[in-house]
Amino acid sequence: MGGFFGAVSRRDVTLDIFFGVDYHSHLGTRRGGMIIHDASDGFQRQIHSIENTPFRTKFEGDIQKFHGCSGIGCISDTDPQPLMVRSHLGVYGITTVGIINNADQLVERHFAQGGTQFMAMSSGKVNSTELAAALINQGETLVDGIRRAQELVDGSLTLLILTERGEIIAARDKMGRLPVLVGKNEEGTCVSFESFAYQKLGYRDAYRLGPGEIVRLTPAGWETLAPAGDKMKICAFLWTYYGYPNSNYEGVNVEVMRGRNGHIMARDERERGTLPDVDYVAGMPDSGVPHAIGYANESGIPFARPFVKYTPTWPRSFMPADQTVRNQVAKMKQIPVPELIEGKKLLFVDDSIVRGTQLRETVEFLYASGAKEVHMRSACPPIMYGCKYLNFSRSNSAMELIARKTVQDLEGDEGQAHLDEYSDVHTERGQCLLKAIRETLGFDSLGYQSLDGLMEAIGIDPDKVCTYCWNGKE
Repeated sequence: MGGFFGAVSRRDVTLDIFFGVDYHSHLGTRRGGMIIHDASDGFQRQIHSIENTPFRTKFEGDIQKFHGCSGIGCISDTDPQPLMVRSHLGVYGITTVGIINNADQLVERHFAQGGTQFMAMSSGKVNSTELAAALINQGETLVDGIRRAQELVDGSLTLLILTERGEIIAARDKMGRLPVLVGKNEEGTCVSFESFAYQKLGYRDAYRLGPGEIVRLTPAGWETLAPAGDKMKICAFLWTYYGYPNSNYEGVNVEVMRGRNGHIMARDERERGTLPDVDYVAGMPDSGVPHAIGYANESGIPFARPFVKYTPTWPRSFMPADQTVRNQVAKMKQIPVPELIEGKKLLFVDDSIVRGTQLRETVEFLYASGAKEVHMRSACPPIMYGCKYLNFSRSNSAMELIARKTVQDLEGDEGQAHLDEYSDVHTERGQCLLKAIRETLGFDSLGYQSLDGLMEAIGIDPDKVCTYCWNGKE
């Protein structure tokens, strides 16, 4: 997916940008970048690949050369960025987060007459941040251009722009699928996805952008340039998986939500009479752990950690892009605690079940380590659709999703017309899906959180939450 951080101040902000961006490393694994602006020396920029080395290590040498009172930076799971742009709107730096599903059509429709060239990436595709900048540059002002670009994009577009005057313009995507937060201290103003990133740097919570809102940041504060819309569809996966434990979105803390989510799962299972007889409840490290703690507390079953992940060399936020290597790394990271596995009946809670490849290997690992039974619970409903708004899944096809593939295996093309039934475990088709996935992955039992239960755990108006990956509703 990706994340960004920016700051403008009466003092040098290089370290703020460095640490603020680094605190978004859990949101992407491909590239990182920084642009710093100095009133006398202008822009300084650097982009590095972070596929083999984390952001902090790659940029430690660069920060000695950077200087300036304003800057932006990003963690990108897709394109190299931030980019520098020169146009009739001036010289500016830009970073974006989101996805442009209609990139080819936009290039053909708006730039087919020539005069605009795009640098192709190694994949042959256009850099989406470069395309966003080209669309913005068709506006009479930056604000006009941003609003135009957001209307034209099929997907989502959240961005930061660093102007040659050293100001920052921040824009939240028109449906508010991602958060954009403003922090303030005595010397300046910052903007971030994650509140803890600026709180650790001495900024306090100051403002939360609404859907589609555009603001200008200066050392003195912020000014709204385009008002927020009245419709929001913030991504539910921010709470279930992507968000860091101390993050807050729309006033709801991630760790608190996950504990509440596990509580609701266990409560509902007790009411249905399906709580399994197990020795321990455990969480799949890392983001499954708080869901599991909530489940254990509500069910009364002891919480334990039957295996841990070895993270000194492979931290949670740093995984290779290649799926084969990812699977091998996941296997190497799993270190068993034999005393909590041998002869034990275990129930694991994971944040989600996407492809299922690593889970199958985890089950095999647990049985090989002496487990008597392995039960699994997913903290969200079956994922039926690949994300088309934030690109949170690396799946190239919906058929890579284990739930969707299983539907095809069970009923062929006819099953694709009944995905709503398959998503509901209380239906006949839903029960068939559970049984098939359970048998495929080798669990003794399998359960999914319901969509209603997930919305209860998040606790904001369900109409303001994006649930497309589960029910296909936009």
